Parts: sequence; structure tokens; C-alpha cells
Amino acid sequence: MKKIIILSLIFVIVFLVGCSHADDELEVNPDVSSKFPAPGFENVPEAIVVDSIPEDEIKEFNIIAKKWSFEPGVIEVRKGNKVKLNINSMDVDHGISLIDFGVNENLASGKTTIVEFTASKSGEFTFFCSVYCGSGHKDMKGTLIVNE
Repeated sequence: MKKIIILSLIFVIVFLVGCSHADDELEVNPDVSSKFPAPGFENVPEAIVVDSIPEDEIKEFNIIAKKWSFEPGVIEVRKGNKVKLNINSMDVDHGISLIDFGVNENLASGKTTIVEFTASKSGEFTFFCSVYCGSGHKDMKGTLIVNE
């Protein structure tokens, strides 16, 4: 029993001495409510919070797809922008294909489809309807302009 009490006292002393020096090694960020990192995250760099991305780097567009056009038909962004397209198919099923950025989505009639990608290269790129939608299908196109 004495050994258990002595070992317990040693443990408490070592723990208290260790804790009293913990603040010396820890950089405290005043914006963070807790000064101790969660277990297992001691050496992990701070996370990038989506809200910290400048507003001009995320470009969001509401697009209407209908026989036989996309409105707006021209979208302009900067290279590196994250692009979010909220596409509402108004009449029949359509599609959108933007080959240069790996986009090919079906657009169900009466529903909004969200398409996201990063404008990783500059230039002018054609997007088009990828689901046959009638006699004007071949003319259902738009342009994405990505500036440097």
C-alpha cells in the first residue's frame, strides 16, 4: 500500500512539474479559445478556413438552361477562381459540358444542379448542352472567359 501511495505522489509531482513548464513552450494565439491543441494535433498546421478565402476568389453564377440557350451565355472569371454554377433547367432535361475543366453534368428539368470547378487555365472555353434537347440542341452553347 505504501508503494502505491509513494508512486501516486511521484506521479502527481512529475505531472505538476511538467504542467508548470508547458506554458513556456507553447505559443498562445489570442484568437483561439483554448491554448492546448487537441490530442494528436500538436504538430498539425492551422487549417485553412473556407470563410478566409477572399470573396473575389469564389465566383458564383445563377444560370438558366432552356431551349436552346444558357442565360447568361458568357461567364467571366480570373485564373485560380473557384467557380460555382447554380444551373436551373427550365423546360426539359439538358446537360452542361465544359471539357477543359472536366465538367459534364445532367440538368434535370425543373431542378437546380450545382457545378463547381477551379478555373485553372486562362483562355476562352466553350460549354454546351450535352443532352439532346430538340432541334436547336447544336446551338445551345456558352463561353467561359478566364483572364490571367
